[in-house]
Amino acid sequence: MGIKLMSFNTQHCLNYFTRRIDFKAFAGVVCDLGVDIVGLQEMRSEGALRGEYEAQTDILASLTGMEGYFAEAIRFGGENPYGNALLSRYPIIDARTVIIPDPAPRKYSGYYETRCVLKALIDVPGAGPLTVLVSHFGLNPDEQENAVGTVLDLLEDRRCVFMGDLNVKPSDPVLDPIRRRMNDAADCFSEWDSGLSFPSDRPDRKIDYIFASPDVRIIGAEIPAAAISDHRPHLAEIEF
Repeated sequence: MGIKLMSFNTQHCLNYFTRRIDFKAFAGVVCDLGVDIVGLQEMRSEGALRGEYEAQTDILASLTGMEGYFAEAIRFGGENPYGNALLSRYPIIDARTVIIPDPAPRKYSGYYETRCVLKALIDVPGAGPLTVLVSHFGLNPDEQENAVGTVLDLLEDRRCVFMGDLNVKPSDPVLDPIRRRMNDAADCFSEWDSGLSFPSDRPDRKIDYIFASPDVRIIGAEIPAAAISDHRPHLAEIEF
């Protein structure tokens, strides 16, 4: 049984070309690509800034006919939730949010932001449970090291996938500990697929990923040319 996964940084559902929030366009990508489980990054939820901070996960879940879960990482201005999310065509048995520890002290002068890992257990009909992790790593190396450590603590050795915008290129050694425990779906890209995912109109780097535990077979993977967000979505198909 093939299960289609997608990791997608939505930039809070902002249409890359119209510069307006466009839930129908993002829901359309999910439906048109026929995916079963979607890990979303840069998602908002209801906050003080009405009209800007809405229950985006619930809205997309309703438009796609899927179940949803929002994982809050931070509240901008102390009142406006922001983080990762999950959409699933299959029942979400359990889901929780794990905050990634902020580096202390900070080693770099760049922008820092509290991040999180979403961990969920999904009941795949006819196949059983699948653990799904979704995250969006920080921009600084010490943030990324803490993120990798948190992910490693949450990984399951069987029936587990991890996806997200990791803000690092494939050659970065910070990913080595994850690679030692999981397989990278990018190894299944066709020779015609560049694998580049950002920026969506003229991608020149790969910073979006889908990994799977060794017992999960990765059937195929691709980066569709969908320029709705500032990232292109990353697809993979797996089976147990």
